[in-house]
Amino acid sequence: MNPEAKIAELGLTLPPPPAAAGSYVPTVRTGNLLYCAGTICALNGQMTHMGQVGGGEQTVATAQKAAEVCVLNTLANIKAAVGSLDQVARIVFVSGFVNAVDGFSDSSAVINGASDLLVKIFGEAGKHARAAVAVNGLPRGSTVEVQIVAELKG
Repeated sequence: MNPEAKIAELGLTLPPPPAAAGSYVPTVRTGNLLYCAGTICALNGQMTHMGQVGGGEQTVATAQKAAEVCVLNTLANIKAAVGSLDQVARIVFVSGFVNAVDGFSDSSAVINGASDLLVKIFGEAGKHARAAVAVNGLPRGSTVEVQIVAELKG
């Protein structure tokens, strides 16, 4: 099943690709690798999840949903860059940043929201290397930010 059909089967929708919010571009291709800029959990310019995890504003479960929004935004940027998610050979690497209180140690559980969704969409090709890091702030107060490196076909 192609990735876009799988997204629909999961009851999800690929959003419009988010515009860059600074002096950068959403994606850069070098060879068969597509480096994707970090995306936050905003849809159509509106934040879906704001605030820190571990202090009462967000839970691990809600932050996992925020990570899913980030993945969908990144996939929208990939589709805009290469025309179709069918062009993705595999997800190579995911960097996940979790806006969290000092001492928060469950950033890996939060970023599982991103990783698990990528595997649901791409199957074995969605399995990737990863970093999951807790930070004290993210752009626009976002709960999560995700960066992806994808290998493209051909």
